[in-house]
Amino acid sequence: MHKEFGQRASVLQHVSLNVRRLRHAAGLSQSVLAEQSDVSRRMLVAIEAGEKNVSLGTLDRVAAALGVAFSDLIQAPEVHDPSRINELAWAGTIPGSTAMLLAKAVATREVELWEWRLEPGELYQSQCDAEGWSEQIYVFEGCLTLVLGDTERRIETGEFFMFASHVPHAYRNDGPLATRFVRNVVV
Repeated sequence: MHKEFGQRASVLQHVSLNVRRLRHAAGLSQSVLAEQSDVSRRMLVAIEAGEKNVSLGTLDRVAAALGVAFSDLIQAPEVHDPSRINELAWAGTIPGSTAMLLAKAVATREVELWEWRLEPGELYQSQCDAEGWSEQIYVFEGCLTLVLGDTERRIETGEFFMFASHVPHAYRNDGPLATRFVRNVVV
């Protein structure tokens, strides 16, 4: 089994167990959670069965409806240090493009620490976050093109950039080599 596939399969299992456990703890049916999260009941059934590769935006909506952090859905249930996540949360369409949620820290609500790798030609289109959220990007290999609305900003190796993430934004690798960067989401 390919390592990334195995990691993605394990995080799907974690999401499955955590969504079901948290839904039951909140006393919600799948139908009520579907309505509160604006996620179809069919999608929730597939998520709880561990059968559906779900988007980060969908998980954000489910987490908000359950009153928990995004990281609470993907973290291994048996983890003893809740600040350490270290889970593959996204795999791109081009093999090798990944996003690892490494850790979280409490801010107003929390801070998420991500390690990203985008292969040449890969694009990740992010959903807008809530007002007051921000992101911090540090590129440690390659060059990242950050698309903010109608503008593009190149962030070279060793450079840092911070922005309010309630605006439309995307990450793109226009270069010939893989781009690796750290992303903090401050909530």
